[in-house]
Amino acid sequence: MSKPKVLIARGIFPETISRLEEHFEVESNQADALWSKAELIARLQGKVGMFSSGTERIDAEVLDACPDLKIVSNMSVGYNNLDVDAMTARGVLGTNAPDVLTETTADFGFALLMATARRVSESEHFLRAGKWTKWAYDMFSGADIHGSTLGIIGMGRIGQGIARRGAHGFGMKVIYHNRSRLDASLEAECKASYASKEELLKTADHVVLVVPYSPASHHTIGAAELALMKPTATLINIARGGIVDDAALAVALREKRIAAAGLDVFEGEPKVHPDLLTVPNVVLTPHIASATVPTRRAMADLATANLIGFLTQGKAVSPLNPAALAGRT
Repeated sequence: MSKPKVLIARGIFPETISRLEEHFEVESNQADALWSKAELIARLQGKVGMFSSGTERIDAEVLDACPDLKIVSNMSVGYNNLDVDAMTARGVLGTNAPDVLTETTADFGFALLMATARRVSESEHFLRAGKWTKWAYDMFSGADIHGSTLGIIGMGRIGQGIARRGAHGFGMKVIYHNRSRLDASLEAECKASYASKEELLKTADHVVLVVPYSPASHHTIGAAELALMKPTATLINIARGGIVDDAALAVALREKRIAAAGLDVFEGEPKVHPDLLTVPNVVLTPHIASATVPTRRAMADLATANLIGFLTQGKAVSPLNPAALAGRT
């Protein structure tokens, strides 16, 4: 009996391919080519499952052209590459990889906050350029982290991890804004208090964004929101590109309306708004918040488990749209 066919859309650990090959006929992309939509559709013909890095857009056009597809398994926690409504309507399951990257991403969010507040990237460029010739009392003076006010927009698992690091590790006052308020026990664990978005932006010394992307969260931070922030404040985005209006942020940074920003995600990435590349007071990293070997392996393992579990037993570990199964025969 022939095995079901699955597609791995990007380069991945060889062990992941081997594990999937125990159950499926696998077409992999170890060359890590970036396929066009037409190429992706062609590769998906006859495939019942897809292992996605989270960058491959699965929309109604792709789904209609690939009628055999039953599951798309993201190895990322974010899933804005998936049109979940279109998938549900066509009986295609989507899965993601929550939990396994929470602490690593929170670590990086805090690292980016510290690098931004203390002007690490800016001062390193200065040193490498051979400009450091003497000590000065105000040379690259940044902002304190300990004892300052940390504002978190998006208080899910990762937001809570950042809150705990700030409150328990650095004695920060933590305020947060979320679609729904946390229960009292979680607030106490994070030493965090709820605030309106406007109050948070006006009050926080450091603002960290950890909200999932959706049309509703597009440009959560734009020119109007940046105008509310302190001129000494920093802004950190480890959420998704599109949460921040990058063009407006570049203007605010250039005009010193806020002190600095740290960005791991960008609108239209891997392209970066050219104005962000010309302002010195921003730390830029290429979407690496979850990039440790143990965490990336755990993400790949969970995506693999979702594919195997669903296609062999009808049960996924972390389904996004279980309603998709209701109409499948």
